[in-house]
Amino acid sequence: MSVDSRRSGARLFRAATVVAGGVVHRPGWLEVAADGRVSSVGPRPPTGGSACRATVDLRDGTVVPGFVDMHVHGGGGASFDAGSPEQVRTAIATHRAHGTTRMCASLVSAPPELLVRQVRALVPQVESGALAGIHLEGPWLAATRCGAHDPAALRLPKQDEIRRLLDAGAGTIRMVTLAPELPGAPAAIERFRAAGVVVAIGHTEADHRQTRAAIAAGASVATHLFNAMRPIGHREPGPVVALTADPRVTVELIADGVHLDPAMYRWVGGLVGPSRIALITDAMAAAGRPDGEYRLGTRPVTVTGGVARLTGSSTIAGSTATMDRLFRMACGVPDGPDDSRLLAAVLQTSTVPARALGIPVHDLSPGTLADLVVLSPEWEVRQVFSALD
Repeated sequence: MSVDSRRSGARLFRAATVVAGGVVHRPGWLEVAADGRVSSVGPRPPTGGSACRATVDLRDGTVVPGFVDMHVHGGGGASFDAGSPEQVRTAIATHRAHGTTRMCASLVSAPPELLVRQVRALVPQVESGALAGIHLEGPWLAATRCGAHDPAALRLPKQDEIRRLLDAGAGTIRMVTLAPELPGAPAAIERFRAAGVVVAIGHTEADHRQTRAAIAAGASVATHLFNAMRPIGHREPGPVVALTADPRVTVELIADGVHLDPAMYRWVGGLVGPSRIALITDAMAAAGRPDGEYRLGTRPVTVTGGVARLTGSSTIAGSTATMDRLFRMACGVPDGPDDSRLLAAVLQTSTVPARALGIPVHDLSPGTLADLVVLSPEWEVRQVFSALD
């Protein structure tokens, strides 16, 4: 597996299959200009074009758009909350090797001053384009649904703290997760939306009415649906029903086989359709690393059999998944995908999360940046070509 960049000049890719712009081409040809943007795509090689372009023969490979992970805490032994450029580069490189070409850096709940410092440390990485933005997963969460977050770091959403964080982020905070039933949450949703920040509902005890009110106020994402969320009740439907019923909401799913049974993934897909599901890793530092001892924020985590749990407890603490694993699950591997499953997997790992975040969609249609992943016939990542420098 290799990672390439756009500096190689104009290129023409030939593959067994190319998925671009919601169309499956067999065989497929993809022309990329020297500026890293797709100039043409289709089942036949383009006529004309640059005479000096290089042809890249991907043989039996399948080309799909680069993955977009809107909820990831780290990888390769590194965490985004550490704040150091080296740790950020390590986490990005780990997920890039598994096909993720755009990602938000997620931060867990932390004391006020520490959270401000963590945000400030990530601003240059967003401004450089290395990260698509910052995701604050807390600290405005329900104590009874805090999951692996430190309960001591939880608090109510106060306008002064929101102002400080927005100022520290200087436009780089892309998404926040909060529990809408908390006092001050409605005003917080309004403040974040006015600043252009996507608001997600998660780690919540909200009832059906409170969730619907938050959606009406502008919340548009469900943070890892089902996980750390009041379950469905036949007399009190709770947040899950409200979030899946509203077409304005994108639902995150951690489809790693640990957080969510595959049957639930299929059930949600049948309920909301493929264009409202964003697959996320919620990966922590152990992604791409062996079992062992790690940390999520300030909390110790033990990874056994690839499953991360708070040390000494049964509480799941993020995941060790990478996006290629979720892509294979969505495709129906090992049975092998039909075209409908393949297109759904592309939507859910690239197009939908980008739209939910409000960042450009790079679906390999002409004019978009050529972030692409080459998959083997066994659906393993073979190469990653990124338009990022």
